[in-house]
Amino acid sequence: MKIALAPWGETVAELVAAASAAESAGFDSVWTTELHRTAFVTAAAIACATSKVRVGTGIALAFVRSPMITALTALDMDEISGGRFVLGLGPGVRRLTEEWHHATYGRPAAHLAETVEVIRRFVAGAHIGAHMDFEGTYERVRVRGYVRPFAPVRPAIPIYLAAVGPAMLQTAGRIADGWISHELNSPTYLRERALPRLEEGLAQAGRSRSSLEVVASAVCMVDVDGRAARRKAAGLVAFYATVRSYEDFFEFHGFLEEARAIQECFRAGDEAGMAERVTDAMVDALTLSGTPAEVRARLAGYEGLADIVKLSPPTHMVPARVTRDAQHALLEMFAAGG
Repeated sequence: MKIALAPWGETVAELVAAASAAESAGFDSVWTTELHRTAFVTAAAIACATSKVRVGTGIALAFVRSPMITALTALDMDEISGGRFVLGLGPGVRRLTEEWHHATYGRPAAHLAETVEVIRRFVAGAHIGAHMDFEGTYERVRVRGYVRPFAPVRPAIPIYLAAVGPAMLQTAGRIADGWISHELNSPTYLRERALPRLEEGLAQAGRSRSSLEVVASAVCMVDVDGRAARRKAAGLVAFYATVRSYEDFFEFHGFLEEARAIQECFRAGDEAGMAERVTDAMVDALTLSGTPAEVRARLAGYEGLADIVKLSPPTHMVPARVTRDAQHALLEMFAAGG
């Protein structure tokens, strides 16, 4: 099982430095996110500062750019990184896609499958001037007389998909090169909910499990004071508990009552109360938080289930110094052979 990092930085320079430290520590890959920064620009900065780690978008929003622009960006990224790029895509949230980006948000699984198909066709054929006709429900492309006059680094760029719901998980298993889990995760959820749906998709396409790289994401807060580590991670758990579409996830783990209490605090504007209602048991179940020994023990729970565990420091409802310290601690732990 390999270890990856979703680096954080209050500046791009700090984010790049964390990615470089991950490379030096022997991490397999580094992944950029898209909310407060653009996934591709930060990935390009990291690619220019590293030479060995794979660099992925974890994730870029799939529907806010045209598939052709996404494909062109991926081709540029693969060149910049020397063939180390992984295109991670996710549908995001309908309201944000439509209201923030004025973009079309179709049925996520079907729309994402069409987007991936167009990207793959373009990457494979743009440099030889291949005609491209695609008439889908959500994506329609007709390209004639276009030749990208540069040879691609690779004939295909790996595409990983973020997925939570059953249809999306099956789609990832059917068409993707890899799957990326949500930031809150657990070995039990992976084993009982995610992997069976991924395997259904693999079976539909006649693919083997080895054709899909499973990337389990995990928030990691390491501290010699295990109780302090859990409380610093509690805010992130509280943040996601406010999202009603994640209620099934919390219910699966036996925390539906706690999630609804957090939602009540959120509606009342009581941020401190939100974190207080996150129990240590919730943090233990949904994150990798605690002393170094406790984190190692929980990380071992992913053995045999995930191919990669992608670590990230807590970033919600904590000051920047806490995120910075958390990132430094996890890098230090794994640099020391953790």
